[in-house]
Amino acid sequence: MSISLPIPFPTAQRPPGGLPLLCVETATDPVDWVARQRDVLRATLVEHGVVMVRGLGLRDPAQLGVILHRLGASPVTEKEAFAPRRSYADGVYSSSAWPANQPMCMHHELSYALTFPSLLLFACLGAPATGGATAVADSAAVLDALPPSLSDRFAREGWLLTRSYGNDIGASAAEAFGTDDRDGIESHCRANAITFAWQPDGTLHTRQRRSAVLSHPVTGRRCWFNQIAFLNEWTIDPEIREFLLAEYGPEGLPFNTFHGNGDPLSPETVHIINSVYEEHTVRRPWQVGDLLLVDNLRTAHGREAFEGPREVIVAMGEPLHPNDCSPTMEVTVP
Repeated sequence: MSISLPIPFPTAQRPPGGLPLLCVETATDPVDWVARQRDVLRATLVEHGVVMVRGLGLRDPAQLGVILHRLGASPVTEKEAFAPRRSYADGVYSSSAWPANQPMCMHHELSYALTFPSLLLFACLGAPATGGATAVADSAAVLDALPPSLSDRFAREGWLLTRSYGNDIGASAAEAFGTDDRDGIESHCRANAITFAWQPDGTLHTRQRRSAVLSHPVTGRRCWFNQIAFLNEWTIDPEIREFLLAEYGPEGLPFNTFHGNGDPLSPETVHIINSVYEEHTVRRPWQVGDLLLVDNLRTAHGREAFEGPREVIVAMGEPLHPNDCSPTMEVTVP
């Protein structure tokens, strides 16, 4: 679906298999345009959960931070990152470091944290030669499509995330927590219901239990909001998984997920979740200057494998706590 102003875009229907696209036909200052169309964009996000704006000509990371501000969203500082990324400004980051030949599966940004962004702004400053689209999926539709026996259990028990912060795989403890001071890291863990243990080699192991289903604070729709499949060992490329297990052992994986009571996930469970995501995924190839607005609670996102240079940056805004979203279980220390 492609619509140009002044057509009242929020009243348009999102077509099956399509990602809403709003085209700007005349050259303008992108920050000024967003400020003038703030209500249109906000209404569109409520209606569709995602919208791509084409024709703004974004070229500078600094513009994205200003746009976040013009939308009335306070920035969210990333904590507990699962992969390193560069910080450009308050709440504005590069894409997470992830192999170009490996897709990044569907997930919700910081869904394992007690403060997560409800609004994501992605800007394409450099489009790859092939692939690399930011795919999206409606999390309410995903929840409805999952087998009730699977979704009901996660709704009751939540999900458990374990992490091993080393210096070789994923984000180090210093990168994830923004400090290499052990007291500071431990204070964050205690304040955010995360159990932790330092290993003799300096590696930090953590465990945290979170609700897998939240209700959208505006629409009230229940959403499948987590990273159960993305951060699970069965989603990792088989050769990489075998290498990591041989090198670090099951407890040394950079991240893994479990049922809320600690039971391991079967490969079949992870396959079902990823298959339902794929059935509800839509994507549109990036063009330089594009802006993608995502309701982080309503819409999961991922990234296709790609070839050639790719520069897509993200701004995170409008912090939420799970308790703002009627969680199906109370956060407790695992």
